[in-house]
Amino acid sequence: MCSAEPVNCFPMLVNILSNTFLRLFNSTARIRVWSNPFYSIQSPEVRSDFFFICLGYMLILAAGLPPQFAVSSMEDYKVKSMH
Repeated sequence: MCSAEPVNCFPMLVNILSNTFLRLFNSTARIRVWSNPFYSIQSPEVRSDFFFICLGYMLILAAGLPPQFAVSSMEDYKVKSMH
């Protein structure tokens, strides 16, 4: 019914259980479950925009994070704290 990977098998298990419960209660309805676990971007323009947004975020993070360590070390030096 499904491969051994949990990403694929869990939706299949939910589908089997829910349809079994519906049959127990004499219902004619059925529940369909499908899985699309990985978000895919089809348009190259969207992919390019997404890349540059992530790149910009990483550059801002890389520029802003090291001063935080320096400020922390200076505060420790001022109060003469030991590690």
